[in-house]
Amino acid sequence: MRVNTRRALVPMLLAGGLLAAACGSSTSSSTTTTSGSSSASGTVSVTTFNKNFTTMANLKSVTAAGKGKIAVILPDTVSSARYTEFDAPYLAQAFAAAGLSTSDTIIQNAQGSDSTQLTDAQSDITSGASVLVVDPLDSGVGTSIETYAKAHGVPVVDYDRLVLGGSRQYYVSFDNVKVGTLIGQGMVTCVAAWKVAKPTLAVMVGSPTDNNATLFAQGYNAILKPLFSSGSYTLAASPAGTWDPPTALTEFQQAYTAHPSINAVLVPNDENAAPIISYLKTLNITAKKFPVTGQDATLVGLQNIISGYQCGTAYKPIYLEAQAAAALALYMRAGKVPPAGLVNGTVKDTVANVSVPSSLLHPEWVTPVNMESTVVADNFVPASQLCAGAYAADCTTYGIH
Repeated sequence: MRVNTRRALVPMLLAGGLLAAACGSSTSSSTTTTSGSSSASGTVSVTTFNKNFTTMANLKSVTAAGKGKIAVILPDTVSSARYTEFDAPYLAQAFAAAGLSTSDTIIQNAQGSDSTQLTDAQSDITSGASVLVVDPLDSGVGTSIETYAKAHGVPVVDYDRLVLGGSRQYYVSFDNVKVGTLIGQGMVTCVAAWKVAKPTLAVMVGSPTDNNATLFAQGYNAILKPLFSSGSYTLAASPAGTWDPPTALTEFQQAYTAHPSINAVLVPNDENAAPIISYLKTLNITAKKFPVTGQDATLVGLQNIISGYQCGTAYKPIYLEAQAAAALALYMRAGKVPPAGLVNGTVKDTVANVSVPSSLLHPEWVTPVNMESTVVADNFVPASQLCAGAYAADCTTYGIH
């Protein structure tokens, strides 16, 4: 999550408390706008970033006008492998393309530790960081970091996850309600395509301490609620939620044991879906019989898709999110106001009761049909890996090479 994952929309409903951890249930929603933008350093907007990082060169004058280091603190390597595989190198590439020296760039991973994430932030500020970009493990550490940074005059960008109750200046992510909407729509399409009679679902969520999981659930619950209400679908189970794959498997097994009529499971990321699919295979459930969804376009997720065990995955081109975060940080480092096309929406922090200016990128739903033109074309997962061994025949079937 990430859950991967791994980057990131449309309004909607329900889900449990998030990044607010012990604060109880809360939700946030997002609004995007479309507008062009230009600055003295050239055109920079969420629509101009690309996999070649060419837009970042337009920011060299902004970089030259700034002072201090930019520190990025990523959360872990468990919720999604994306943070080490993609976010860290893409962020480094974005800063370099904009002319920021490596001596003024700090990129760290807290390895799942709240105390490490807070200590890293404090140390970075002591070492001369003038901007922090933080993907918080949870709202508790997020608010602690932002309170400390504010007291030391250091602005913060929330990266990928919004800190509910925080004091950051900007938020960068994919349109996360839209991510959930894609997952919900993907389930509905898959149920029809795989001809699932009397769809009986387990609907899972991510960690109750991650605001993104709340937003994902808003999106897919809005798609599914009318179907449950009409009786077209049956909601059999809705486990508590986690980003830990073994825990997700246990949650599903418990639900499936209690409700053996379950014949589809909405899962909000590929990492959690993988062990569930492996378990279903041990029950001799064959391809295209038991719809499972996902997110983050992981290798195992994509292979489960082309082999017929997963409906699709919400793909977030992380190189777009990394560039948007780097660009915002560079403007803040230079004391400049970012252009309107870079800050293209808002997301409501319902704990602080403020609308947070945001850069919101657009996710895509990936199936076997468009896998070649999306994740493979972006080299997010090389065809050589995707099509290895038993999956070669599946790649041939779908023209993936």
